[in-house]
Formats: sequence, C-alpha cells, structure tokens
Amino acid sequence: MRVVLSLPDDAEACWLELLRAALPGAQVTPRLWGSPVDPVAPAADYVVAYGKCDTLFGEQRRPKAIFTLSAGVRHLLTLPNIPHDVPIIRLEDAGMAEQMVRYVLSAALRVVQRQDTYARQQREAHWEQHDPRSPSSVKAGVMGLGVIGAQVARALAAQGFAVRGYARSAKPVDGVVVFAGDSALDAFLDDLDFLACVLPATLATDGILNRRTLSRLADGAHVVNIGRGAALVEADLIAMLDSGKVAGATLDVFQREPLPADHPFWRRPEIVVTPHVSGLTVPDAAMAQIADKIMRLERGEPVSGVVAFERGY
Repeated sequence: MRVVLSLPDDAEACWLELLRAALPGAQVTPRLWGSPVDPVAPAADYVVAYGKCDTLFGEQRRPKAIFTLSAGVRHLLTLPNIPHDVPIIRLEDAGMAEQMVRYVLSAALRVVQRQDTYARQQREAHWEQHDPRSPSSVKAGVMGLGVIGAQVARALAAQGFAVRGYARSAKPVDGVVVFAGDSALDAFLDDLDFLACVLPATLATDGILNRRTLSRLADGAHVVNIGRGAALVEADLIAMLDSGKVAGATLDVFQREPLPADHPFWRRPEIVVTPHVSGLTVPDAAMAQIADKIMRLERGEPVSGVVAFERGY
C-alpha cells in the first residue's frame, strides 16, 4: 500500500514519522508543496493533504481516498484537478474539540464575570461595582452542531448557560434547544447575549454573520468566531461595535490570515484577536485517526467524516 503525504516545504518531520509509525506495513512518502509535477510519479492508494498544494492532484489523479489534516475542507475542494468521484475524508476532532471547548468557555465566563467591562473601567481609571450575574441569565447560542460544535454547546449547558444550537438539520443535543434550517435562523439569534460560531466554510455560510443577523442579538452581545473567517462580514461587526449593539468579540479566524497589521481589529479594545489557535491539530491523534480509517477502507468497512462535495463539508 502506497500513501503520499503532501507537506509544506518547511513542515516538521514528525508528521511523516507519525504516519509511518501508524501504518507500519505501508510505503509512506512525502510530497513537498514546492515539488514540480512528476508525470511518472507512482500512483498512491491514499493521499493525505496538509494544507493547500495546487500541484498535488496534477500528479495524484486516482487515489482510493483523500484525507485532509483539518476539520475544514474548503481549501482542499478548490484545488486544481481534484477528482470529484474520490472520497474526501476530513478529520473529526483529533484533539481539537477539547481546545475549542475551553476557548469558548473562557470567553463565555469572561462575559458572565463582566471582565470586559472591568477592563474598560481600568483603562478609564473608573471604580464601579456591578451586580453579579449567573450563567443561567445568559442566553448563549452555538452556530454549527457538528462533532465539535455539539461538544461546545454541551459544555456551555453544563456550566449553567441557557443554550440554543443552530444546525442545517435537526439533531438532538442534551441540554440544548436546537433550531434547524434557514427558516429558524432568526428565531435562534433573537436576543442572544452570547454567540459562538463553529460553522464550516461553505457557500451557504459565507457572510452569515452580517449587519442584519447581528442586529437580532441582544443589546451588548458578545460574538465568538472559531469556525471560519468567511462566516463574518468584518465591516459589519465594526459597525455593530460602533453603534454599541455588540459590546465585544473574541475572534480566532479571519477573512485573510495572517490578519494584516493595518486591520482595524487589532486596534479595537472590544475585540480579542488570537492567531487561529482555538483548535490546533494534535499530530499523533490526527495520524492515528487517518491510519485507522485507511485500514478500515482496506478491509472494506465504512468510515465517518466523508465530505459531500455539494455541501462543502
């Protein structure tokens, strides 16, 4: 069995070493992004893609399956020559969910404890105490109830928040009131104090957080985005902050990354900016998951995480 691992030219060697250790009977070879297309390169049974390489599928045209080293796949679906009739399989969690749960919880608890308010008062040298609030008094919403989003929603519910979830189709989540489908979006958003977006990048989710949808939130709401940067219309968030409708935001993903040094987000004290770190891939967990799925496919068994091209996730 031959497996090709597509890597950036400066990738750490651990990725290759881990995949070889997880598939001891396979021939695992690297293909660096900067490599020219080799028209006589041996065909791979499986391709594992780390990031975006425009020449990869000019060389590997007919693998049995394609794996991505991320939960998001939009970057992969747009690559030149990618075969549409080959299964594309995304990572499911692989150590990311625990990180993303902690990220959202830390933002939600900061809201409950009014820490942003007190930070502003500190900048103004203003001493004022505010009434305590409980998580149950905060209406929290999670957009996207996949493997990671559902865990985020359950964690918020476990802390006592009044939690709503929004998904493309109905799915039960313990302790969460679920809204499903386009027609339910406004009802989901109405009067939320805290909104966490965990949506994938698709045509349907592009710009879903905009002036109209953000205006449905409660006055002084807080917005978190750990899904994909394309979901948020950045200029509309600035307008909502300027108007006072949105009090603050915690953002980990952006339309353009790295976030340009002249971007207004850097200079807004109401916004916490982090450099796409809310859910980093854990190498050993990722390679173990991919290896397990490869062996399942070799045995003719079904695997989860298969991407639907028409949905984009």
